[in-house]
Amino acid sequence: MPKLKTHRGAAKRFKKTGSGKILRASAFKRHILTSKTTKSKRQMRGTRQVADQDAPKLRRMLPYK
Repeated sequence: MPKLKTHRGAAKRFKKTGSGKILRASAFKRHILTSKTTKSKRQMRGTRQVADQDAPKLRRMLPYK
């Protein structure tokens, strides 16, 4: 049986929880932070769950993670 290859770009950006959900980092947090409010920057900390529509595609990209 052939093995599946992990998508290396996705492996660096996403991680799976114990229950199988896929987590991502928040967007809009890289630069031009002076114009963003403290509240918005604080809420962008940590990880978010991937949208339900994108999860099946990411599960195929990360078969062994």
